[in-house]
Amino acid sequence: MFRTLGGGDLIRNPAEATHPHTITELCEGGRRLYADALRTGRVARADVEAAPCLMEFALLYVDPDDANWLRPVPPSVALAQRLSPLEREISERRRTSLEIAEIFEPFMNLTPEGAAPTHAITVLEGLDRINAALDLATAQCQNEVLTIQPSHRHAQRRVIEGLERDRTLIERGVRIRTLYQHTARYIPERLAYVDQFANGKAEYRTIDELVERLIICDEVVAFIPIRDDRQVALEIRHQGLVRYLIKVFEFMWSRAVPLSAGTPYETAPDGITDIQHSIAKLLVEGHVDEAIARRLGMNVRTCRAHIAKLAQALGSGSRAQLGFLIAQSGILKQEP
Repeated sequence: MFRTLGGGDLIRNPAEATHPHTITELCEGGRRLYADALRTGRVARADVEAAPCLMEFALLYVDPDDANWLRPVPPSVALAQRLSPLEREISERRRTSLEIAEIFEPFMNLTPEGAAPTHAITVLEGLDRINAALDLATAQCQNEVLTIQPSHRHAQRRVIEGLERDRTLIERGVRIRTLYQHTARYIPERLAYVDQFANGKAEYRTIDELVERLIICDEVVAFIPIRDDRQVALEIRHQGLVRYLIKVFEFMWSRAVPLSAGTPYETAPDGITDIQHSIAKLLVEGHVDEAIARRLGMNVRTCRAHIAKLAQALGSGSRAQLGFLIAQSGILKQEP
């Protein structure tokens, strides 16, 4: 089996059985050699024999001037080559889901006259069923989607799925408003995602603390997770509950900062940043580091670094003393 590489040469594909793994599990030797090749511009062909995956995944190509050397394919090019078939597959599945939704759409509101609506709250188990319900809801959405998205890093495939879903909505003229935590401003993947919709058809704001994920389509249906691993969700079509969740969203939206307004983590005159005010509040309420980090959308190490800076600013020598000094300082009475 032969493969054409970036330099134009044809080389034999290494036997997969001798070095089997997928591109998402690139071996340590392959990672090191690819990094070396990117730093120096080339790597000796003999050195790559221990990591044939680099040729198998087309991350290197033969130097056209000297066959004893291999040159690296730029990571942006390699990434695009790997994502392209995934994007095509997702687009095809999205089109299929929309076609199915169109078939059933005329029957959605047909109920016996005088009968109470059924399935006001539906338990969805498994990501496939949850995503299918989301696809149907977004396909039927006509006006606006409201979303609350805690600032977690997601797998590339999930980012692409979300991107495709949002693009389809915007092309139909549907407005999108999304709330992130302030920490989303420091996640490159999230910022790259937002840049895809920098034409004003979608709005993004951030706030210091979010409890959980929420998706609302028009004033018809809302989705919330009911398990930490997000493998189980509720599909809510009860009109009163959906309207209540919209009010919760609007309450937070009015207090959030537009993503385009710059960082909200500026240091106040007392030497304490907005995020440290938020951490101080949660510390006084008795939350442990892990819970604080989860609620503010940051990792535990970052959270503890902020706690250390807060302790330094207040002159605290221990965790127990920190809570007392926070209360005594009066910083929680200030508006961040």
